[in-house]
Amino acid sequence: MTGEGQPAGTQLEQYQTCLGGPFPDPVPLAPRIRETLRKDGYRIESLTYAVEENDRVPALLLIPDAVTPGQPAPAVAVWHQHNGEYHLGKSEPAGLAGNPMHHTAVALVREGYVVLCPDALCFEERQDPTGRLKNGEYERFEFLRQVVRGRSLAWKNVLEMRRAIDYLTSRPEVKPDRIGCYGHSMGSTHSWLVGPLEPRLKAIVGNCCLPTYAAIEHEHLLHCFPNFVPGWKEFGDTPDIAALIAPRRLHLNFGERDSGSPIAFVRQGIRTIAEAYRKAGAPDQFTAFIEPGKEHVLSEAMWQKTREVFERQLKQA
Repeated sequence: MTGEGQPAGTQLEQYQTCLGGPFPDPVPLAPRIRETLRKDGYRIESLTYAVEENDRVPALLLIPDAVTPGQPAPAVAVWHQHNGEYHLGKSEPAGLAGNPMHHTAVALVREGYVVLCPDALCFEERQDPTGRLKNGEYERFEFLRQVVRGRSLAWKNVLEMRRAIDYLTSRPEVKPDRIGCYGHSMGSTHSWLVGPLEPRLKAIVGNCCLPTYAAIEHEHLLHCFPNFVPGWKEFGDTPDIAALIAPRRLHLNFGERDSGSPIAFVRQGIRTIAEAYRKAGAPDQFTAFIEPGKEHVLSEAMWQKTREVFERQLKQA
């Protein structure tokens, strides 16, 4: 890493610059609840909140029945996957659509967490409003729209995730000092992208996604646009972004046979992150789990690791 030996603050500033520069001053969230769905042991609030001027994010908030403003709970933001399924976003982790393997917000709300699932730009309710561009065409359009403004799609994603944490801290049912985030695949990328720039996150878990630029170039991989931070290669690789989360809690799961995150490059990335945590005086705050024989999945063992991190950091801490 070119930036090795420099103060963490300097590296963080380099990361912010490469993303696309500072974020705008926050606009009022102005949340609007659209509908409430009653479920067994919890409710789902369908809502929107503002992230920028004239830009609102649809989201689903899952709240356990036992949680009230008088008895608040820890919270987890869940960033959904990509998988080329642009018709899916927040509804998959919330258990309303998609693959049951990824109904993770439902699993978490049943363990007593308040869980927020927003739509990422280009997914579910946030596809092309003109209807002209379909699926990956609109994602490419939004990526290029940011590029001509000197920014990246990752800049927009991180801005919106920070606003998601703003919304969680605004809810009286949430303990504002006990918030974590989880994501699978693109959601994992989102987790380590936002982590360095969102200190309110006490526990960050990513599942099956740490595609290094070295691996992408060596294997000629095509990955979704949020993985690409312009200019960052001068300072490091994707593990060097994740390393900026130190000393806060970070856990990453991987499948040994996941072709999207070639394991030899992942192992080197893990060493890079672990060294950063050692230098930060918090070697036990970073962990990684590589499951033999597994591909790009959320296995029972991976989910157990995830549950343990949130239990220890958000409930027991």
